[in-house]
Amino acid sequence: MAGIVIIGNGVSGITTARHIRKNGGTQSITVISSETKYFYSRTSLMYIYMGHMKLEHTQPYENDFWAKNNIDLVFDHVNEIDFSGKQLKMKSGSGIKYDKLVLAVGSKPNKFGWPGQDLNGVQGLYSYQDLQLMEENTQGIKHAVLVGGGLIGVEMAEMLRTRGVDVTFLVRESHFWGNVLPKQDAELIGDHMTRDHHVDLRLNTELGEILNDGNGKVKGVKTKDGEIIDCQFVGLSAGVSPNVGFLKNTELEIDRGILVTRLLETNMSDVYALGDCAQFKEPSVGRRPLEQVWYTGRMMGEALGKTLAGKPTEYKPGVWFNSAKFFDIEYQTYGEVRSVVPEGKSEFYWQHDSEDVAIHLVFDSLEFKFVGINTFGIRLRHELFDRWLREGQSVMYVLEHMKDANFDPEFYRTYEQEVADAFNKEFNKNVTVKAKSWKRILFGA
Repeated sequence: MAGIVIIGNGVSGITTARHIRKNGGTQSITVISSETKYFYSRTSLMYIYMGHMKLEHTQPYENDFWAKNNIDLVFDHVNEIDFSGKQLKMKSGSGIKYDKLVLAVGSKPNKFGWPGQDLNGVQGLYSYQDLQLMEENTQGIKHAVLVGGGLIGVEMAEMLRTRGVDVTFLVRESHFWGNVLPKQDAELIGDHMTRDHHVDLRLNTELGEILNDGNGKVKGVKTKDGEIIDCQFVGLSAGVSPNVGFLKNTELEIDRGILVTRLLETNMSDVYALGDCAQFKEPSVGRRPLEQVWYTGRMMGEALGKTLAGKPTEYKPGVWFNSAKFFDIEYQTYGEVRSVVPEGKSEFYWQHDSEDVAIHLVFDSLEFKFVGINTFGIRLRHELFDRWLREGQSVMYVLEHMKDANFDPEFYRTYEQEVADAFNKEFNKNVTVKAKSWKRILFGA
């Protein structure tokens, strides 16, 4: 078969295949996955569980798309890679040759050696198989315990609450998602979860042990403080780590993830890695070595697709951004808003007095240069914040032009002048919000 072989049909692997074809690549392409035959949107798993969608609704391409684009799909599992012989050994017993190999093998939920972590009814949520297992594990249950803050935990909490399951959320930090969100932001989300969705959020609480009912199934948890909480399901949501266990004893250079250059090359000739499993030897300025979010996987795939089509292209992600949903609150972040304000930086936090709406700005303490923003309950235009951060605009400029950044003011209440007034009062400035201008939005004029 040879040609280009891609292991993994998530967003990074499939985007690579699409962009090889988009950029004129004519090599044969084979995509291997043991999760699902067809690519689907992993971020939609929760909506399948909640009954809003079916698996086929999350597949962005018709089933004949692959043949039309000369992309072969193989539903099988790779057990071993012979890098010197350029061959994959499959679970089915077959072997697949490659000329160039792309490793897009994703992540797996973290486990930290908790006693009882492998009991029935204990699991993470990453793959479609995890979703199927969660469906089985939560049938008829009354109480679930989730371990670890962050996005996966919030998704699992929302999924379970839609079925009327009581949820206790154990977070070892002093506030929710404490390694990412500043305290004010975390308290807004924590209040929303507990007040509006009746989640029992336990801060400063660590899991000690998962308890066995005597038949190999979970019956509860014991915290490190000795409290016992009865439950029939435990969701492990303490982050993910690169799925590289089957590669550990090979010639491939691995740290936490597969080590790659900005061209997504590994130390092995004709072998590339990207997405959740890739770790950059030299990350771009302001970026982390591991970038395990959907859009970075897509951007890596676009770059690698061009490279494999004969147009060498480095991964240049630009300004950091991300978005998520915490139950009913939409969250966006651009630039750098750390959990603790760095030395030399200042912050401005505004929260509406009766709505779950907030803005958190970070800027240089002396020059007032805009550094980053978190928003909750407000949709903003990505292209403007990317531009403003690259241009080095001041925080006053950002506030003056917030009407330009508001994504859909015709449907939502806006708060620009309220925010500016609060900023003026706190920092003795005189910011006046300007009227919306499509010329500025489109051209930066």
